[in-house]
Amino acid sequence: MTGPVLNVAATRVGTEALGPGVRSALWVQGCPFHCAGCMSTEWIPFRPARRAGPRELAEELLADPRVGGLTFSGGEPMEQAAGLAEVARLARKTRDVSVICFTGYRLERLRARPPSPGVPGLLGEIDVLIDGLYVTGLDDGRGLRGSSNQRVHHLTGRHADGGYDFADRPRTAEIAVTGPEALLIGVPPKGLIDAFDSAVDTVRARVDASDFHTGEAARTAIGEQERDER
Repeated sequence: MTGPVLNVAATRVGTEALGPGVRSALWVQGCPFHCAGCMSTEWIPFRPARRAGPRELAEELLADPRVGGLTFSGGEPMEQAAGLAEVARLARKTRDVSVICFTGYRLERLRARPPSPGVPGLLGEIDVLIDGLYVTGLDDGRGLRGSSNQRVHHLTGRHADGGYDFADRPRTAEIAVTGPEALLIGVPPKGLIDAFDSAVDTVRARVDASDFHTGEAARTAIGEQERDER
C-alpha cells in the first residue's frame, strides 16, 4: 500500500444521488463538527474504520464503466485531504472524472488556515465544493446541500453551465442494502431520514426475531436428537 492511508467509512460505486451523471462516492470516517441533525452520526467519531490506500480506492470507485465522477463526503473530507487528492489524481489517470466534495469548513478558512497539510492539493482537484455546517433550521429541502447556508463553489467551469442546479434542484436519495446493512445515499428530502431509520429498525427487529426462532428450532432439534440417542 503506497501513499497516504485513508480511514474510510463507506464507498458506493454507481449512484445518481450525489451529483450529475453516474458517480462513485467515498465517505471518510471522522469529523470535528457535531452538527445537530447530522444524518451520519456514526461517521463523526475519529475511530478506526476501513483502512485503504488511494490506488485501491481509485480502482474500486471506477469499477463501473458508467462512472463519470467522484463525490467525497463523510465525516469531514478535509481531515484526510492528502489521501483524497491522491485518489482523485489516480482516478483521472484512468478516466476524466469530475470531483465534488462536501465540507463543513468554509472555503475562506480552507485557504487561509488549512486543517490538514493536503488541503491545497485537494482543492486543486475539486470541481465543485459544497461548504458550510449543516443547520437544521435552514434545511429548506432543496438542492445538493443540507441547508441553505451551505454554498456551492464552482472551482472549475466543468459543471458551472451544465444544467445541473446544485442549489435548488429537487432532492433525490437512494438506499443500498448489503446483507443486514442499509446505506442512505444522497441529500435526502425532509422527513426521509426518520422514515428510513424507522424502516431499518423494523427490518432489524424482524431479522433478530428470525435468528432467534431459527436458533430455538436448532436447539430443540439437538435436544430431541440427544434424547433419541439416550
